[in-house]
Order: sequence, then C-alpha cells, then structure tokens
Amino acid sequence: MGEIRIRPVTEGDAEELLAIYAPYVTETTVTYEYDVPSLEEFRGRIRNTLERYPYFAAVEDGKILGYAYASAFHGRRAYIWSAEATVYLKMEERGKGIGKKLYAALEEALRQQNVQNVNACIAYPNPHSIAFHEAMGYHQAGKFTDCAYKLGQWLGMVWMEKSIGEHPDPPKEFIPYPEIEK
Repeated sequence: MGEIRIRPVTEGDAEELLAIYAPYVTETTVTYEYDVPSLEEFRGRIRNTLERYPYFAAVEDGKILGYAYASAFHGRRAYIWSAEATVYLKMEERGKGIGKKLYAALEEALRQQNVQNVNACIAYPNPHSIAFHEAMGYHQAGKFTDCAYKLGQWLGMVWMEKSIGEHPDPPKEFIPYPEIEK
C-alpha cells in the first residue's frame, strides 16, 4: 500500500469518480438520485463545481479511492460565505480515515476562499455519515422527516453544520477557488 495523496480533481477523473458514485445511486439511499448520471453529465458537474469551489480526490498508487467537493449552500448572495460539503468513497475504503483527509483539504481550501460555515445535507437514516460529520466537528442544525422516497422507503434529511471561520464584520470577500493561491 502506498501513501494516500489528496489532489485537485480534473474533468479527466470523471470516469473513476462516477464509478465510485454509481453504487451509491443504485444500491443505497445515501443519495436521493435515482439514475446514474452519464459520463458527460458527470464531467459537466465537475466543470461547474471547479468554476467556484474546490473538488479533491484521494489517490493511492494512481487509483482514486474517494472524492470530496464543495458547492453553494444557497444561490442567493448573502449565503456566499457558506458552502455545502460532499464526500464519497469507494465502498471498501470507508472507515480508513480517507474521508477525514479529504474534508481537511476541503475545509482548508474553503477557509482560503473566506467561507465561514460548511454545511452537510445527509440522507436520514445514515448513522455512518452522521458519526463521521460529528467526528469532524459538525453538529446537527435541522432535520426533515419523510421528505424523500427511494428503494421502497420514506426517508428524511439531516442538515449538519460547522463553523470554520471567525465571522468578521464585514466579512472578507468570497474568492472563487480558481483564484486562491495553491
């Protein structure tokens, strides 16, 4: 086993990332997406994310083990200092600390962008993801009941949040990811 390295994702990683994501769509209620996106659609998602937010892969011996990215918490201007974080790992790689490394890199990039809060929208029930986020310093901020239906069951949603900044008044301007110093 080699060293796990965290690096920025490129559109060229889309096939490997989609292979990680697809089982979550088809076999779990972790994502509420019903259909696996096409490779071209997934490439577009990566491209759109990288216009403003970080997107990282955990790589070992040239193979991607998982990925994490940030996105807008909400589209309105006043929310620009908050971001939503997402992480997916190969099923067999969960519980090995890879998600923690990805989130650490993601949160550091978001700090450089002047983001103050990171939010996670988690399918409920999902005790593993909730425990992971709690271990990373997130706390539950809200819960919705029976708001989604997938794989023959009604499911809820939990919002968790973490403050990663000091909330200056006024806040420093948000810096799009491509503009931060690497």
